[in-house]
Amino acid sequence: MLIERSIPTGQVDVDEIDQMRDSDTLPDEHIKTSGLADLTDEWLTIIGEDPDREGLLKTPKRVEKAWQFITSGYRMDLQEVANDAVFAAEGSEMVIVKDIEFYSMCEHHMLPFFGRAHIGYIPNGKILGLSKFARITDMFARRLQVQERVTTQIAEAIQELLQPLGTAVVLEGVHLCMAMRGVEKQHSSTTTLAMRGAFKDDARTRAEFMTAIRQRSVTL
Repeated sequence: MLIERSIPTGQVDVDEIDQMRDSDTLPDEHIKTSGLADLTDEWLTIIGEDPDREGLLKTPKRVEKAWQFITSGYRMDLQEVANDAVFAAEGSEMVIVKDIEFYSMCEHHMLPFFGRAHIGYIPNGKILGLSKFARITDMFARRLQVQERVTTQIAEAIQELLQPLGTAVVLEGVHLCMAMRGVEKQHSSTTTLAMRGAFKDDARTRAEFMTAIRQRSVTL
């Protein structure tokens, strides 16, 4: 038996870090005095822009606030993200949460990569609140990253929290460092997988998961 849910990132619970999406209303206490605004001002000058022209006057501060949100994963802790949402439960049927939107920044060129994450696990006496899978994905994606590492980190986090019989994570991403520069291949995508426990050891379990994430999501 398969329990399947599709949770877009925008529908998960919000906390103070999520409120940072609006760069113009970011509370002052969340702004690091790191000098990022000053560095942005210098950056604009180096590339040949005039940071004093009207359209760019507030850009350095906006960039500072935006990056505070984009890198908020560094300031998240797994136990705090789980927030007592680990529950005792009977049964060991596969659970899948798919089509979780993620956005991250490539650590090589500091350009965005984004896509969808699909997470499955087989409970072993414990389950996790469904929205927390999206929160865990954000915790690792909102950093300078490579897709391969994000995939592995999500799988290891679920293993740590739940000690399930198995965990499977698949990320499908589009990388702007390939699309807008370099080889300029706009239609390429990257798929990464991390399999643990039963998903790694049992081909039928792995196939069931892969088939399920390819099926069309339920639209409500």
